[in-house]
Amino acid sequence: MIDMKIVSWNVNGIRAVHRNSFWDEFLSKLRADIYCIQETKAWPEQLSDEIKDIAGYTSYFNHHKEKKGYAGVALYITNDLKPEKIILGTGNEEFDKEGRVIGADFGKWALINTYFPNGGMNDEAWRKKIDFYYDFLEFTIKLKESGKSLILTGDFNVAHEEIDLARPKENEGSVGFRPEEREWFSELLHAGFVDVWRALNPDTQKYSWWSMRTRARERNIGWRIDYFLVSDDLFPFVKDSKIHNEIYGSDHCPISLDIDIQ
Repeated sequence: MIDMKIVSWNVNGIRAVHRNSFWDEFLSKLRADIYCIQETKAWPEQLSDEIKDIAGYTSYFNHHKEKKGYAGVALYITNDLKPEKIILGTGNEEFDKEGRVIGADFGKWALINTYFPNGGMNDEAWRKKIDFYYDFLEFTIKLKESGKSLILTGDFNVAHEEIDLARPKENEGSVGFRPEEREWFSELLHAGFVDVWRALNPDTQKYSWWSMRTRARERNIGWRIDYFLVSDDLFPFVKDSKIHNEIYGSDHCPISLDIDIQ
């Protein structure tokens, strides 16, 4: 068994986080074995060596193939861990060009880091979000059925239950809390996954995202839309999960998972 810490953070622009000195604070405070980053908003060639090369880690990136400054995900994996394969996308060409999924396959288990679509721009974006959700569900079920234990993380862009956002009644029809999205999340759980933080904290309200337009973070009017999910077989080996809302630099805060894993 390996005592492992995995951290996930939607940085809302990795270059901005680095430029404003939040990057070094993030790394020094959380000290993870694996960092999962979403919304990098950059192609690898746009990144400085300081961002790409963290001492003791190997970095992997997936980016939008057509748009610079949009989407993008990354993994930083300690050199003590050697993935057998890096997964780039779900295999659906329409979605994979957006660079939203990156994973590391370690043989018996795999980690999947995802930046899910927001879906709030217009009806087309909404439909695309739902299509992406179910493509991802099929992808994870296939991985699980192949015999792998799974850790899923990222910005899921949905609050699952009323306890997961500060003002559920006011947001009943809002993208990110619509019945279709919440039902999809329930289907994902029913496919054999556990929402780790909620399982460990069944009655606690704590958030991972706040609107920057309304100074919501200062008032703690937020949403919990960033998650660690583990397949049922891994949950007994979970030691802890935290939401690090003391760390700034983005409209999201980091989350972490401590787990013993083979």
